[in-house]
Amino acid sequence: MKRHERKVIQRRVVVRRSPVHGRGVFALQALEAGERLLEYKGDVITWRTAIRQHRNNGASGHTYYFGLSDGRVIDGGRRGNSARWLNHSCSANCEAVEIEDRVFIHASSAIAPGEELFLDYQLAVDDPMDEEAKLSYACRCSSTGCRGTMLAAPVR
Repeated sequence: MKRHERKVIQRRVVVRRSPVHGRGVFALQALEAGERLLEYKGDVITWRTAIRQHRNNGASGHTYYFGLSDGRVIDGGRRGNSARWLNHSCSANCEAVEIEDRVFIHASSAIAPGEELFLDYQLAVDDPMDEEAKLSYACRCSSTGCRGTMLAAPVR
């Protein structure tokens, strides 16, 4: 690139207030199914460290942790990026693709400008669920077919 030329990077998404919950990520332009949109960034730590940090600093039911298949976690609250603001929907339009110790967010369907981007969190918990715990995982997506929870559907 010559000195007088400027590389134009067109932003594809923006973070702003979400009608679903807190902040969300929204498309600024049409996005195609299969398109890689973001990388979920942050410090890669152990779950033990994540739990300790959350007990010391976290708000109940609110984290930016993304679990990796090797048992570690990406802490989007530390050196994270806009991907940490992706909200949950039972009818998600994005999916997470793990490659080694990195997670990329891909559009799983066409997304129109102005539309919010969603992941299906499919959370798993080890502890028995009482009513208070279930409420902390309540889904707010209101989509057709909403499970009512951010927890993964039970395996049958």
